[in-house]
Amino acid sequence: MGSQATANSESAIWARLIETQNEPISPGAARFLLAIRLGEADQARMQELMDKSNGGTFTAEDEAEFDSYLNIADLLTVMHSQARTALRSSGSSGPPDLRGL
Repeated sequence: MGSQATANSESAIWARLIETQNEPISPGAARFLLAIRLGEADQARMQELMDKSNGGTFTAEDEAEFDSYLNIADLLTVMHSQARTALRSSGSSGPPDLRGL
């Protein structure tokens, strides 16, 4: 994937949207963003797709589905990073189970 594709990936576009807001992310909004996670079923499906890829049984449909999961995971990483930065900047901290993200 070229640098233009990376610069315009879904997660990169979302990162720019989050970064260009005129208002800082409030502590409450930051905690909300940090609470957004893939559920157990989605995590299991991602693992299943990784196993299929490693086992050589990865279809084109599997690859498209896995790419979707990766895009969402990238987006969550960006959102969580921005949220943690906002909490640090405000002097707040997340709930104990979210501080180590």
